Amino acid sequence: MTEARELVAVLTRRGETVAAAESLTAGLVCATLAQVPGASAVLRGGLVVYATELKAALAGVDEQLLAEHGAVHPEVAAQLARGARERCGATWGLGLTGVAGPDPQDGVAPGTVYVGLSGPGADTVRELAETGDRDIIRTSSVRAAFALLREQLD
Repeated sequence: MTEARELVAVLTRRGETVAAAESLTAGLVCATLAQVPGASAVLRGGLVVYATELKAALAGVDEQLLAEHGAVHPEVAAQLARGARERCGATWGLGLTGVAGPDPQDGVAPGTVYVGLSGPGADTVRELAETGDRDIIRTSSVRAAFALLREQLD
């Protein structure tokens, strides 16, 4: 993926690192970055938090938030990003949560995705409305996460 190569190159030039806490992508962000030669200079690690309770236990997402709003919520993405950054000791954290389908989850439609970013001077969440099958939604979510981080680096 071209976006991953570009992201690794920019992070390397800047001497910065990234980590991810991933729900619907289940490690695809980290796996995609790791395919790039030289990724070890920038990829700190990641948390696969597919199960809701692991979002709290591993990434530090507020249990009350999860109980009240479910796992697919913009603040969950924000807290996943912060959790990845803090727990992995990275410059930047990415957090992804959403519904890849084919069925809704907790009343949330397939294709609803939230991507969080946490880093120096930046804490933001982007909402996506993706279409397609599970693979397309998951791959599009990874691309969106890379784009969100890249915007902060430019």
